Amino acid sequence: MLKRLHHVAVICSDYIVSKRFYSEVLGLRVIAENYRAARDSWKLDLALPDGGQVELFSFPDPPPRPSCPEARGLRHLAFAVDDVDACKRRLEAHGVAVEPVRIDEYTGKRFVFFSDPDGLPLELYEV
Repeated sequence: MLKRLHHVAVICSDYIVSKRFYSEVLGLRVIAENYRAARDSWKLDLALPDGGQVELFSFPDPPPRPSCPEARGLRHLAFAVDDVDACKRRLEAHGVAVEPVRIDEYTGKRFVFFSDPDGLPLELYEV
């Protein structure tokens, strides 16, 4: 079912400091940087050498992570799949609660969220 890790998303408390850390300190190449006015949020896409990505997000006053996906720290783990619908059906057949399929506003790709048994947000991203 899973093919590879597609991206890791991180919500930061200080966008400028984190952008510098990931791009300059760690040396990840900036792919795209978008300000999302409706959310008062930055989204920075950074390339990993193996083709994977780190997505860096900022939100106004993000709370420490209790379990929700819009909190500071690791946001979710995403896995690349060929068919989001088939994977969603398989998860649901195993009793896993899966959110409705969404479309990435920047890439047009389909994705879906669910959680592991400990509440860690996970994503399946159609490639």
